[in-house]
Amino acid sequence: MSLSRAPRRRSTSGRALLLTVVALTGALTLTACGGSDSGKPTGSGGNYVTGATGISTSAKGERTEAPKLDGETVDGKTLDTSTLKGKVVVLNVWGSWCPPCRAEAPAFAKVSKELTDAGKDVVFVGINTRDTNQQNAVSFEENFGITYPSLYDPAGKLLLRFPKGSLNPNAIPSTLVLDREGRIAARTLAPLGEETLRSMIDPVVAEQ
Repeated sequence: MSLSRAPRRRSTSGRALLLTVVALTGALTLTACGGSDSGKPTGSGGNYVTGATGISTSAKGERTEAPKLDGETVDGKTLDTSTLKGKVVVLNVWGSWCPPCRAEAPAFAKVSKELTDAGKDVVFVGINTRDTNQQNAVSFEENFGITYPSLYDPAGKLLLRFPKGSLNPNAIPSTLVLDREGRIAARTLAPLGEETLRSMIDPVVAEQ
């Protein structure tokens, strides 16, 4: 008597489940170029409350001070963010190699120009990371009309200065909004559109 068995057939429902998992995995891959955390702080990162949009905010009395970020910019100049206290600072972490960064770049170019033209006390600063070819970063800024400076951080060393829990160095793109005292008021570890970006900035600008 033969002990061989006929090959099992994968059920239709099993195939459907597999295709669903593959589709979801692909969608998550396109959401951001790097990993992100759950939005909940760890260690001394501060007390964040994450809303439905994925934006995490921190009350004025519970905010963590952002680190000093200084060094060479993409266009070869120098910048020290500690000189920007007294202004609301929008920090955007990006890379020219990152598709979601390219997708959100027009919104950052537009909103930064609108706020500057309106005389708002807001400064945008980029942190370009993992671009080993500086010219790629320069071309990115030129192509998308980015006029604000970006610190050039190919090795991601500046990202490691942030307190644990306040920024995931692997989440690219990421955006932080600093209040006028240089503390982290809002953050998101995902790409942003124009409306969502304004919703991060406007409440901090309105603070007295």
